[in-house]
Amino acid sequence: MILALIIIALVILGASAAAMLSRNLIHSALLLVVAWAGIAAFYLWAGAEFVAFAQALIYVGAVSMIVLFAVLLTRQGATAAPVEFDSWRRAVLGLMVAGGVMGVMFGAIMGSPLDGRIASPTPTITVKQLGLLLMGPYAPALLIVGVLLTVALLGAIVIAAVDKSEETP
Repeated sequence: MILALIIIALVILGASAAAMLSRNLIHSALLLVVAWAGIAAFYLWAGAEFVAFAQALIYVGAVSMIVLFAVLLTRQGATAAPVEFDSWRRAVLGLMVAGGVMGVMFGAIMGSPLDGRIASPTPTITVKQLGLLLMGPYAPALLIVGVLLTVALLGAIVIAAVDKSEETP
């Protein structure tokens, strides 16, 4: 059981690091999909089936396709300059921010009750009950979020699109 967790963690960390270090934007987006799938596998390992399936449907399916379409539709072509590291200063600041976030998360974890007897019991709700709630009283909110994401994608495409008459001198 622990071996499966270690494999899942290595897949998530490896795909995330490769996505971060890749110079190709399409490859980075595809590696991000692998990392999101690894997170879904972690949720399955932890016994949170509904969250795992939501992760797979929303991030691996929908968000990854939005990211790929946005990248492909707003791409400048092969004439764009390659992405270069700006400076060591940005890398040091990034590491400092990551260390701060890690410190806050570590403090929150250590401040929470880790003993299962002290913590509140987990509610017993099934995936079917969650689905009925999402398709019942929360259906309008779900549809509104979908429309907002679609409008945001279209807005990003319109803002990033280059008019052909402006491009040629």
